Formats: sequence, structure tokens, C-alpha cells
Amino acid sequence: MKKTLILLSLLFALPAYGASVVATVNGKPITDTDVTSRTTLMAKQGKTSSDNRRVALNAIIDDAVKLAHASNFGAVPDDADVDKELAKMKLGDLTAAEKDMARSALKSEIAWQVLVARTIMPNIDVSNDEINAEKISLASEHGLPIEMTIVRLIDIPADVAKKLSKPKSCDDAIKMAEDLGGAPQKFSALQYELAADIRSRVANLPLLTWSPRVDNSVLLVCNTKKTKEYGELDNVIKQNAIFKSAMFQADQQLKQLRRKAVIVINDNRYKL
Repeated sequence: MKKTLILLSLLFALPAYGASVVATVNGKPITDTDVTSRTTLMAKQGKTSSDNRRVALNAIIDDAVKLAHASNFGAVPDDADVDKELAKMKLGDLTAAEKDMARSALKSEIAWQVLVARTIMPNIDVSNDEINAEKISLASEHGLPIEMTIVRLIDIPADVAKKLSKPKSCDDAIKMAEDLGGAPQKFSALQYELAADIRSRVANLPLLTWSPRVDNSVLLVCNTKKTKEYGELDNVIKQNAIFKSAMFQADQQLKQLRRKAVIVINDNRYKL
């Protein structure tokens, strides 16, 4: 009887490790403590949601799936490299558990980025049509690094605006406007410096062509001049398009990998 009591007391004294395992990924356990560490880490990074613990568990599962896949390609970084990057993040004081979690999350992210760069990005092609379409979108929404010389007529009556014809030059446009009793304004500016309403009206306006009358005003672009940055724009747009496409494909691949992984949720609070 005495031995039985001693055995029971020892059992009750042991920590309930089994109960703390909320999920497994391919047999690898994820504990409630892991989830707590991840939520704390998320908070230090300014990432919060109304369902933090479930988001945290999802992130840990993703880490495990990414690392398992990256290991097949030799894309998992060394611990020393991970620690160097972790130091740059300046997350403040972390407990041992939180630091292990931060290290694991960062290792997974670096491995995934390497994998995407090696296996997905080289297979993405961006056409000139896509680049030009993005330029048009940028021109109207944000502006391009193009210097524009513009003539603007404000407070112009509708009947006077109808009399404006296509000028031969900027000076001709100014004289035409003055002959009709207008007071033309001439100015030069980079397209992305223009107010959004003016930029949208001149972005695709042919040279030496009066714009439609809007808010009692008309605009005319005399000439344009591409800046040095414009020459780099095609490459920037192409790289951004490749990156966006790669991230989309990587997300789809991660979903497939998760479906293939053996993920078991033991705690109903974390059911996905």
C-alpha cells in the first residue's frame, strides 16, 4: 500500500507533458507553451489579432512544413546565420522559450525565401505588355519619373473651351488662350509630384492636345522629359511583378504541402 501511495504521488508530481501537446505535425509535437511563446513574439513584432493563439499555432505549423520541404533542397540556413539575423531584429529581452521560437520562425522564413528564389522565381516571366500596363496604372495613380511642362487654363467658360484648337507648340497654345481672353498658367513638374486629379487628366493625354473641360479648367501637355530614374523603371516593375507572382505561387505551394502533411490537432480550442 505504501508503495502504491508513493507511486501515485510521483505521478501527480510529474508535469502533464502529454496534456500540453496541442498539435503534432508529422509526429513533431507543438505544445501550449510553444503557442504562448509565439503569441508573445507576435506581440513584440506588432502583430495582433482577435484570435492570436490560433494564428500562432497556424504559424508554427507553417514553419514546420516549410522547414521540412526546404531541407529536401538543402535550403535550411545555419544556426549561426539565423542568430545574426535575429540580433538585427532587436526584439528586446526574450525568455529562453521565446528565443527558441523566434529562432525557429526566422530559420523557417529564411529557408522559405531561399527556396522561392531557387525554385519559383527563375520560372516566372513578365511580358512587355504587363510592364506597360503597370506603367499606365502607375502614371494615373502615382505618377512616373517624367518631367512634364503643362499649360493650364482655369475659370474658362464652356463656349470658350470649345474654340480651343490643336496648337503647333507650347507658345502657340499660350497665345491662343490669351487671344480668347484667358490667363494661361505654364509650369513644369515631375508627374508623381502632381496632384492626383491633375495627374489623372494628363497621364495619357497626347502632347499638344487640350484636355476635356473639368471644373471649369482645361490642361495641355507641351512636352515631357524622362528622368534618369525612368530608365530603371522597367526593371523595377519587372522585379516587383516577379516577386508578387512568386509569393502567390509560394502561398499555393504551402497550402499543398500542408494538405500532404500529417497534422493532428489534439485540443478543440485550436481546431483549424
